Amino acid sequence: MSLLGRVTPTDDVGGSDDIALSVDGVSKTFRVHQERANSLKQFIATGGRNRFDDFYALRDVSLDVRTGEALGIIGHNGSGKSTLLKCMAQILTPNEGKIHVNKRMAALLELGAGFHPELSGRDNVFLNAAILGMARREIDQRFDEIVSFSGLDDFIDSPVKTYSSGMYVRLAFAVAINVDPELLLIDEILAVGDVTFQQKCMEKFVELREQNRTLVLVTHDTGSVRHFCDRAIWLDHGTIKADGKPADVIDEYTETMLGAEETVEGGAVRRGSGEIWVDRVELIVDGSPVDSVHNGDTVTFRLHFDTSKEIPGPVFAIKLASFGGATVTAPSSRDVDEVPATVNGKNTVDITIPDLPLLPGPFVLHTEVTGWRRQHVFDHLQNARSFDVFGGRSDEVDGLVTLNPTWKVSGPGVHGKRPLT
Repeated sequence: MSLLGRVTPTDDVGGSDDIALSVDGVSKTFRVHQERANSLKQFIATGGRNRFDDFYALRDVSLDVRTGEALGIIGHNGSGKSTLLKCMAQILTPNEGKIHVNKRMAALLELGAGFHPELSGRDNVFLNAAILGMARREIDQRFDEIVSFSGLDDFIDSPVKTYSSGMYVRLAFAVAINVDPELLLIDEILAVGDVTFQQKCMEKFVELREQNRTLVLVTHDTGSVRHFCDRAIWLDHGTIKADGKPADVIDEYTETMLGAEETVEGGAVRRGSGEIWVDRVELIVDGSPVDSVHNGDTVTFRLHFDTSKEIPGPVFAIKLASFGGATVTAPSSRDVDEVPATVNGKNTVDITIPDLPLLPGPFVLHTEVTGWRRQHVFDHLQNARSFDVFGGRSDEVDGLVTLNPTWKVSGPGVHGKRPLT
């Protein structure tokens, strides 16, 4: 993971203070050689020219990143994500268009490119921090914090050529976040590192967001984009295919990449091999089907399914989410050891939730039927059923769920209870 320069704001900002970074009509091409001359005879025969094609990694890409925004960029391998990030970091120069950087920027990009392998971790901290614009006194003041965050106290005086890839990332990230960037570009940082380090990263991201820092994250981890980012962009073969709310963009991307085949009643989207399919989903309260429920109800989600043949060991799963896209819960029958040996024909699956903890608001249910190893998808029904939750046992209003807390205010100075009215 390299720290490839701290970019100060450009003179030609091309935007207001509300825009941290602007990409204006950027295209980037690379030459792909079809045939190279392997001898002097071939070189002369071709007139001294090699045959090549121009490959468009990016084609007329335009977007603005607002101050304080967390933007996630997703897409298939070769879609142009990393090329776009390198253009933003001004490591690559676009063939067409401009990049306007209006904030002090640091970038975490290619693994290991920013370290000198013969130098120790300590020396590389000072070297990279200096490259990123920190004065020697600042580095001295923050050195212990950088090393503590990286967790490399025992290895900081060892040459970095002896470091694992995870150790590279931890040290690079620790330096980058301590140069106090207003805009941070990150390329797949969570793809390397153990669970503890990933948790540290997410906690730091939250802290940076609370400080109104601007983040641009390129990743294949759509879960991080869905839950962490304000906005998502889907790049496809160098062009922007979708730009909007993370949940909407990720669902569209996932359905396309996994081969969504059918749009069914109510706007639901179905994909899968089709040997099992969910016909419909019912909400049951007190033995009767309902269209809405109340907080505190005992609710059964009844999945009616059919099969084209006998299927061994199918796993049933649901995902309960808010309309904003946040996942509340995603249980499966395998979690509780309720997987039938075989199924055939028309049957049902009941998932019962006692004392429903959802707070008032609109919610949506997605369903999925897979093989035992959860890799083969028989049927995935996105937006299988939407429903509303109304007030019930809880008077809470913020959040998605209640944990039914109890409150007690006590002490020698506490007297009586104030009436509600």
